[in-house]
Amino acid sequence: MGARELLARGENDFDPESVEIDDAPVLESLEPAVREWWVDRFGEFVPENGGFFTPPQKEAIPLVRERENALVASPTGSGKTLASFTAILNELFRREREEGLENSVYCLYVSPLKSLANDIHRNLEVPLSGIAARADGDPEIRHAIRHGDTEDSARQRMLEETPHILNTTPETLAILLNSPKFKRKLETVEYVVVDEIHSLAGGKRGTHLAVSLERLENMTESSPTRIGCSATVEPLDTIAEFLVGREPSAGADDGDGASTAPVGPPRDCEIVDTRFVREFDIELRCPTDDLVNTPREVVTDRFYDQLHDLIGEHTNTLVFTNTRSGAERVLQNLRERYDAYDESNSGCHHGSLSKEARQSIEADLKTGSLDVVTTSTSLELGIDMPYIDLVVQVGSPKSVASLLQRVGRAGHQLGQTVTGRVVALDRDELVECAVMLKKAQEGFVDRVFVPEEAYDVAAQHVYGMAINAVRPEREVRETLRRAYPYRGFDDGQFETLFRYLTSDYEGLEDKNVYAKIWRDDNDPPDGEYHYPEYDVGEALVGKRGRLARVIYMTNIGTIPDSFTCDVFTRADDEWVGDLDESYLDTLEKGDVFVLGGQNFEFRYRRGSKVYADRTNARPTVPSWFSERLPLSYDLGRGILAFQADLLDRFEKRGRPAVRVWLREFPLDENSVRAIARMFDEQVRYAGPASVATDARLPVEVELDRSEYERRYYVHSNYGRQFNDGLSRLVAYRCANAANTNVSVAVADHGFTVSMPLNRKVDVAQIVRDIDPDDVRPDLRAALGGTELLQRYFRINATRALMILKRYKGYEKSASEQQISSEMLLGFAEELDGFAVVEETYREIVEDKLAVSAIEDVIADVRAGDIEVVQHRVDSPTPKAFGLATLMASDVVLAEDESAVLQEFHDRVLDEIGDDYEYDAGSGASAAE
Repeated sequence: MGARELLARGENDFDPESVEIDDAPVLESLEPAVREWWVDRFGEFVPENGGFFTPPQKEAIPLVRERENALVASPTGSGKTLASFTAILNELFRREREEGLENSVYCLYVSPLKSLANDIHRNLEVPLSGIAARADGDPEIRHAIRHGDTEDSARQRMLEETPHILNTTPETLAILLNSPKFKRKLETVEYVVVDEIHSLAGGKRGTHLAVSLERLENMTESSPTRIGCSATVEPLDTIAEFLVGREPSAGADDGDGASTAPVGPPRDCEIVDTRFVREFDIELRCPTDDLVNTPREVVTDRFYDQLHDLIGEHTNTLVFTNTRSGAERVLQNLRERYDAYDESNSGCHHGSLSKEARQSIEADLKTGSLDVVTTSTSLELGIDMPYIDLVVQVGSPKSVASLLQRVGRAGHQLGQTVTGRVVALDRDELVECAVMLKKAQEGFVDRVFVPEEAYDVAAQHVYGMAINAVRPEREVRETLRRAYPYRGFDDGQFETLFRYLTSDYEGLEDKNVYAKIWRDDNDPPDGEYHYPEYDVGEALVGKRGRLARVIYMTNIGTIPDSFTCDVFTRADDEWVGDLDESYLDTLEKGDVFVLGGQNFEFRYRRGSKVYADRTNARPTVPSWFSERLPLSYDLGRGILAFQADLLDRFEKRGRPAVRVWLREFPLDENSVRAIARMFDEQVRYAGPASVATDARLPVEVELDRSEYERRYYVHSNYGRQFNDGLSRLVAYRCANAANTNVSVAVADHGFTVSMPLNRKVDVAQIVRDIDPDDVRPDLRAALGGTELLQRYFRINATRALMILKRYKGYEKSASEQQISSEMLLGFAEELDGFAVVEETYREIVEDKLAVSAIEDVIADVRAGDIEVVQHRVDSPTPKAFGLATLMASDVVLAEDESAVLQEFHDRVLDEIGDDYEYDAGSGASAAE
């Protein structure tokens, strides 16, 4: 007899142990109404689960029920979020039945996206109504959603009839902690669910949330149980500690209000690791085995024909691109090329669309009424799309984690096969995607790097704590240090933070930057101290300013505003177009960019205006630079190891054996042949030492006499963030050594340094001579006066509430914020240890330029574990084609790039000689 039949006989007749399933104890632990709803909702015994529960549910439900903190890592669609809510709902229904619930919040659900919060909110309706219908009496478990789009009337109703389960975002939670009325509703919180924790932990939104959870801890009667959920996250131990934070310090007071022990041990957290329990059907496809010589229009036609066929073979297809414009372009081409697509069965979803447009697409995805939807990153997380049975990724998603998140949208139910196709349209992405897909099959996930000790986020929270109440400074310090990102925040850093918050700098208030808090030793000269609840001599902090709460509530958060900059010519002040400000991060004076098919030399920026000169010089920074996602450092290292294996097979067994080996990867035949040919040509042309591996960093030198330039192509496959940082160090040393200006172009698989032909340096030796101890200070020195520094100073000054986005009803635009920050930066840099300046350098050097990874690689070079080799070439090698096109003077449009690539390839084939006859028509060589 099945469990459904047993349940039908009534509660007293149900004996879970009579059902031969290994999750009977989980069923038995549930309230009768919850148990009955679960079995009715999810059907009969599921053999692949060994019962009624998926693996994460089987492990997580008992943990949450026992009030254990838990990190649940499990694939999309495996029911991890429902597992958390099931245990919580079980407890809330039991308590409602036995003693009733207060008019306050018991569970907080925090998500990175408002759409995800909306989706969970809708999905909660099903279990809540279903369980209530089966329960005795008339139980009421309320739930609501609260984020930036929630109407004022709904917020007011929450005070009168408070939800027991509140769905919110990190930013809204921080506001609620300082809401005079609603914060009291949070004192009963017993559970906190953090969904998609991997997408938060790697940025300052996660840092903000980590401190908010410690502030919540101070308010609640007992320590809330924390549950984190993620499909793709690594390292699990680090993310678990990030989720739960640290115990209060056990150290003694050292007499000045600071604890001698900077932090307690991590709180306990159980890790539910049920990742990789799904079947994958993933493959890399390439429209041709020759992306160099096949005409671009042929590649495009084949791509769309293949995409159209894939869509026709599946019920619902989700197509990911790496940019919003790419998503729009793919949908437009499908509709123009084929009669099968119109507004009724196809759509586009990305962050630039209206809320109504996005929600309409989301609703259609949930019902399965759309044949195809194109998107950028906006559907990577969250909402349930049960009818999606194919995901197509156009181009590399740049990390295994992103690939898994995206293809995981297909086969959204456990037991279904995850079907994904990745299409490579760029030669440089072939190896990258091949390694990525293989690692995805093997269960590899890129690490999440948590930002640490950010002054701007700390400033917001210390201000918030001071606004809520006068409190001991030791409490502020301990609260911050319990949050994982601040576990090592030392007394010196606290003094730097407090000096900023108290405006303890001469002339700062003259710049309209005022103190936000005061510090007091509670020991006035008259002997009567103001706060009798605290001891004499106890260091206290409190808010400054009558509008403190309003300023805090209207300005906090970590997501920066952005804007486009108008570009004018210096000669005649003519407007020639606009640039996204993130693109300016890469520009320095003298850099050349393309706008409207013309080349311009960047001179300077003033606020939201960029001034440039027309020029015939080659572009130094490609127009797509700011749009593309950066390659993950871990995947880059995987590519280097792959290239070492491939090279070893080439040298020992030749190209046919390499093709056989590559067929063990999830690649189509075009991809296999293209990769094998590229490495064959590379080795024949420049030798095996020209290939970058995990033990070798090659530098190739090209003398371009037609352009009178000497170019150095550095093959460092560690990702664009790494290469952005290392290239700055190398370029600075090259400029000094050669006594000339140098140009730099950066990509994921390396970077290029160029200088006049009559100048010469040994770049390989320059890399060898870099001292790991000099990397950090030299990077900091190289940032002075850059657009990158100016932009990040504005972002951090706004986060630290040094520049207010909103004040007395006026909202300052991002471009106005930029003007304010440019007026402040010079003054702030002259101040000793100014927190906002320190945070700006820290964020750029550590988070944006991957300084720790650079230090590790340079240390390996010093130790001899990585060999740096340099060799001359007459033309760029096949592995340098992508880097070379960045520096080619005649590359303005995509067609130009194709022509230049073909020219490079012809030079290589000419050099290889007669024993390697290339048939451009068939895409095969005679040697094969």
